[in-house]
Amino acid sequence: MSPRPPSPPSTPEPASSRTVGDSHGVTLADVADAARVSLATASRVFSHPQLVRESTARRVHEAAERLSFRPNLLGAKLRSQQTRILGVMLPTLENAVFAECWRGIEQAAMVEGYSLMLVTSGYEAARERERVEYLLRHRVDGLVLTVADATRSAVLDQLDAEGVPYVLAYNQAAENGARHSVSVDNRTSASEGVQALIAAGHRRIAVVSGAFMASDRARQRYAGYEDAMRAHGLQPLPPVNLPSHIAGNATQTSGQIGELMGTPDAPTAFFCTNDLLAIGVISDLKRLGLRVPRDVSVLGYDGIALGTLVEPPLATVVQPNADIGTQAVRQLLARLHASGDRDAAPVTLLPHGLRVTGTVAAPPPTATPLP
Repeated sequence: MSPRPPSPPSTPEPASSRTVGDSHGVTLADVADAARVSLATASRVFSHPQLVRESTARRVHEAAERLSFRPNLLGAKLRSQQTRILGVMLPTLENAVFAECWRGIEQAAMVEGYSLMLVTSGYEAARERERVEYLLRHRVDGLVLTVADATRSAVLDQLDAEGVPYVLAYNQAAENGARHSVSVDNRTSASEGVQALIAAGHRRIAVVSGAFMASDRARQRYAGYEDAMRAHGLQPLPPVNLPSHIAGNATQTSGQIGELMGTPDAPTAFFCTNDLLAIGVISDLKRLGLRVPRDVSVLGYDGIALGTLVEPPLATVVQPNADIGTQAVRQLLARLHASGDRDAAPVTLLPHGLRVTGTVAAPPPTATPLP
């Protein structure tokens, strides 16, 4: 292989290249010093890698990794070089709710000629920063994200500080804030679902949820449950919190559900903060010899297609999962192209629905309602 021809003489880099760096204060000049190359060469590694020898580029990237350096996407040198790639971070694809959302994201991006990079965080806040860093190192133009807790998120704080455009999916941003989000009203929709259980005659209603620390949506939906119970003069029960938000382990709820159903004041209905948990609870109840909904009612949340295939069909609070993905991409592209209504609110709340049939019925006559 013939040697690469010498690089053309370097020209002075703009002043911004001397300061573009990550949130730790490391600059491109620091990386250049650590890699023993000129500032111009280090800049070309990130902006025009085809002009740099492979061995040199490797040395610069190794130095950048040691120093935890990442070029700021909005630096003057990089701002005009769009990749037409959008980054997407979802908690998991094991839960069909996010697979349905991904379908909407994919369709909306393809229509506009954008490619996608997908990562998952496993509902772990600690992994979110790592996954977002991975996306940003691949120079995505913007991000669609679902984070564990939008109100206390180091990742979102960092993106805000750097001016990286993003839109939250499912996380419900504060209405008086500047963060953009697409979701349903988690608290109101959950309250309406629990009110439907109360209207069916239930008074002892328990909540099954994933860990609150891993999902602000779960906390908001539990708050909606509390709202409905108190509005009818009923005492909310403590939630049954599980370590996982999916029913991957069929035994993870069995012990707690069995204990609840063995008490004198056993619940006559369960509200589960997502559909997979609801399907898992139904399995647990059947293993205990209980019939759903004749003995116990179960209401889920999400409206995934799988819920219509179980027998009886799962009653649930329905959110438009594909539309959430579609609208999140459209809102992000409007930000990227500065084509959105500047007076429009950044928080988009889509309509929800209720499907209260199948696994919801009146409590059995033998159940003694609380006063």
